[in-house]
Amino acid sequence: MFAIDRRLLQNFDWTLLVLVLVLAVMGLVNLFSSTHAAGQMSEEMRRQLLACGIGAIAAIVVACIDYRHFERLAFPLYLVTVLLLAATLVFAPVTRGSQSWLFEGRVQPSEFAKVGLILALARFLHRNPPRQITRLHHLIWPGAIAALPIGLIVAQRDLGVALLTLLIAATYLVFVHIPWRAWSAVIVLALAGFAALWTFALAPYQKERILAVVDPGRDPLASGYQVNQSRIAIGSGGLLGTGYMEGTQTQLRFLPTQHTDFAFSVVAEEWGFVGSTVVLGLYGLLLLWGLVVARNSKDEFGALLAVGVVGCLFWPAALNVAMVLGLAPVIGVPLPLFSYGGSALVTTFVLIGMLLNVSMRRYVF
Repeated sequence: MFAIDRRLLQNFDWTLLVLVLVLAVMGLVNLFSSTHAAGQMSEEMRRQLLACGIGAIAAIVVACIDYRHFERLAFPLYLVTVLLLAATLVFAPVTRGSQSWLFEGRVQPSEFAKVGLILALARFLHRNPPRQITRLHHLIWPGAIAALPIGLIVAQRDLGVALLTLLIAATYLVFVHIPWRAWSAVIVLALAGFAALWTFALAPYQKERILAVVDPGRDPLASGYQVNQSRIAIGSGGLLGTGYMEGTQTQLRFLPTQHTDFAFSVVAEEWGFVGSTVVLGLYGLLLLWGLVVARNSKDEFGALLAVGVVGCLFWPAALNVAMVLGLAPVIGVPLPLFSYGGSALVTTFVLIGMLLNVSMRRYVF
C-alpha cells in the first residue's frame, strides 16, 4: 500500500505543490494581518499553523498510498464520515444556530464528509460508467449517496454547507448523458423544494440574508451589515491596496468575521485589485491544473477522483468570493487555504494529497 519507487519521485507534480504552497503562505500572511494584536501572533494564527502541520502530514500520507486502494476503501470511509455527521446530532452543542461541531468546536465533520462523498461517487461512477447514465432514474443510487450526508448536514441546520456539498456532488453531472429536456422535471422539483425550504425550514435571519442580496440597503445594520462593510473594504483597496496591515476596515475590526468568511475582503483592501487578481489567478491555475491531472490520469477512477477534488476546491472559492462581493447570501462558506478553520484546512490538504497521488501515478502501472 505504501510502495514508493523512483518513478513516483521522477513524476512528482512540482507545479501543483508550488501553487498550493504559494496560496497557503498567502493565506497565513493574510490571517496574521486580520487577527494580530499590536503585531503579536494571535491564538487563531497558532491554531492555523498547527492545522497546516497536521494537514501537510495527512497530505503526505494520502499521496503515498496508491489511490487505487482508495477505491476499495471508498464506502467504508464514506460510512465513517456519515457516522461522524450523525454523531453531531447527538453530541454536538448548538453553536450560532447550527449543530455542526464535535470535541468542543475543534472538529467539523461536514468538512471531512466532502472527502468521503467524492470517494464514494468516484467509485460508483467508475463501476457504472457515466456514459451509460442516460435516464434520470439512473441517478437514483448516486443521488442517494449524496442525499445521505446532505440530509444530515441540513439536520444540523447548516444550510450553507449543505448547499456546498450538493454542488460538489453535482460536479459529476457534467459526465452523464441525460438529455437536457429531461432536466425540466428536476428544475420544477428544485423550485418546489426551495419554496418548501423557504416556508418551513429557513430561519428569519437566513431569509433576510437572501433578501439582502437583492436589496443590500434593506437592513444595513443587521442582515446587510457584513456585505456592506465588505464592499467598503474592497472599494477602499482601489487598484494597489492600502498596504499590508494598513486597511482601516480590517485593522479597526469594522469587517466582521474577517479571518473566516471574509478573508478575501482583507486581501482586496490591503492589496487592491491587483493583489485580488493575483490570488484569483492562482486559484484559477490550481483548478485548471487539477483538470490537467484528471485528463492525464491512466484510469477512470483516478480521473473521477481528480474532478471531485477540483469541485471541492472550486465551489467554496466561487461561493465565498461571490458572498464577499454581495452576489450571494452570507452562508458561512470558507475560502480554501485562506479562511481560518482547522477542519477545513486539513481537509483541503487531504484533497491536495489525493490530487498529487493521481498525478504522480500517471505513468506508474
